[in-house]
Amino acid sequence: MAATLKPYLNAVRTTLEAAMCLENFYSQRVERHLKPEVEIRSSKEVLFAPLEICRNDREKVLIEGSINSLRMSIAIKQADEIEKILCHKFMRFMMMRAENFFILRRKPLEGYDISFLITNYHTEQMYKHKLIDFIMEFMTEIDKEISEMKLCLNGRGRVCAVEYLKMFN
Repeated sequence: MAATLKPYLNAVRTTLEAAMCLENFYSQRVERHLKPEVEIRSSKEVLFAPLEICRNDREKVLIEGSINSLRMSIAIKQADEIEKILCHKFMRFMMMRAENFFILRRKPLEGYDISFLITNYHTEQMYKHKLIDFIMEFMTEIDKEISEMKLCLNGRGRVCAVEYLKMFN
């Protein structure tokens, strides 16, 4: 793990551990409605202050909490146009399968690449530390995956270019 990545991931982990104290909280406007307050934003008093953790200007995490839900949005590092395209396609692939990843949102927040929504039901049905471990693993592996896809794409492009240029010899 890179020397600059470890403190960044530690800060995200401790913030998630602190923000993931979720409980049942019915709507104050409609009787017996239990909706994620971080999504609805109907009552200011049940929302926590959003926290943004930045590794650099292109890689950041936004954690928004409320009394019964937590939304975490991740902006993934994209150094060039190829990485932007690969990241967009990979995130689109994952979001199309959001029902298989229970905490994944179908649409990320503006300015971020992917978002997770964790409600009190998720923390009741799953272990909190396992949820946090999944998100941390996702954050460490996504950079590796995009880098591997970029290397594979460059290798395939090189092979295609060599084969194409053989025609002119």
